[in-house]
Amino acid sequence: MSIDAIELALVEVINELITLKRKNQRSKKLWVRSWIERRNQLGISNTLLKELAVEDTSSYFNFLRINEEMFNVLLQKMAPKIQKQNTMMREALPAKLKLEVTLRYLATGDSYKTLQYIYRVGKSSISEFVPEVFNAILEELKEYIEVPREKSKWNKIMDGFNSLWNFPNCIGAIDGKHIVMECPANSGSNYFNYKGTFSIVLLALVDHNYNFTCIDIGSYGSNSDGGIFAKSALKKAIEEHVLHTPTDSVILGDDAFPLLPYLMKPYARRNHLTEREKVYNYRHCRARRIVENGFGILSSRFRVFRRPITLTPENTIQLVKAACALHNWIRKSGKNPNSISVDIEDTETGRLLNGSWRNDTSPTGLQHLGTILQRNSNTEAKDKRNSLADYFVEEGAVVWQNRMI
Repeated sequence: MSIDAIELALVEVINELITLKRKNQRSKKLWVRSWIERRNQLGISNTLLKELAVEDTSSYFNFLRINEEMFNVLLQKMAPKIQKQNTMMREALPAKLKLEVTLRYLATGDSYKTLQYIYRVGKSSISEFVPEVFNAILEELKEYIEVPREKSKWNKIMDGFNSLWNFPNCIGAIDGKHIVMECPANSGSNYFNYKGTFSIVLLALVDHNYNFTCIDIGSYGSNSDGGIFAKSALKKAIEEHVLHTPTDSVILGDDAFPLLPYLMKPYARRNHLTEREKVYNYRHCRARRIVENGFGILSSRFRVFRRPITLTPENTIQLVKAACALHNWIRKSGKNPNSISVDIEDTETGRLLNGSWRNDTSPTGLQHLGTILQRNSNTEAKDKRNSLADYFVEEGAVVWQNRMI
């Protein structure tokens, strides 16, 4: 083929591309609504949020539940994973916009239709990119949600429980929640629980500083609460020594959990308690309260948990993991001056001063598990609890404990 013929062919290809682009621009006006096309000029990302960042930082925090500095740090981490390339057909949505929409969804639980109107982004686009942003959050923040697997890391947690909460050999407090969802399509009765809602189950271990160290999520809500912990990956990992937890270390659970050599629970209140047992229960509940605060902070910051979640079960699992990763990252970074306060104990008067998270109404999207396991405790578990009770009234006593029982 001659050079002239090649040039002529290139000219024809370029003309066809120009014609195709013009047709696309004409057809685009038919399937993209005019008010969505004005997103860059009038969408909330380029109007109100920019004003709040400059004029009212506390309102910016309330809107996205993180401050602007942390948003920018997170965006820098995630942008390469969520930013798509422009094409001849359309201009790609900015990574900044995708992250703002996702954080606003976590902050409120608003429907995609509501987010569509305030951000001027189509609902179908939002439903497509929000799960992608969840996955990117998990990937970029995975170091903040990884399960400790070295004794040195567990020892650091034990030191924290001992110094902050006066409880020795403790590697975490455990609790479980039903994550309530709207009825998933074609799910039958798998997710329908005895409380009359649809849910998946989250078991979580929380450290001395309200961070989630182990999360086990995905059990059907229809499973009996008694079988959830017994069949959980967390229980299996502990008993098979996969986590390399220190010898004689313990986890603290409430009355719903079984008494096991590695899992302590309070003395049953249906019995007449001795003063020694009352002291143990106080010290136990004082240290275990951090898991209640952990869930409280999570649902106060991310109010998507205050109502049934409307996503598929698979995307709900990713949402929960992403929210826990963000929770840990925000707490560990120490860059958020608008932090949500936790409960404070006044040891002089015995009063519990509620954290700010308790000012919110109880979340309907998080429901407590019922009794997890009913069986007779073995002698080793009872002996360990008795040893701890002896320690708390002898060399491990604190001066204020008798005012609290």
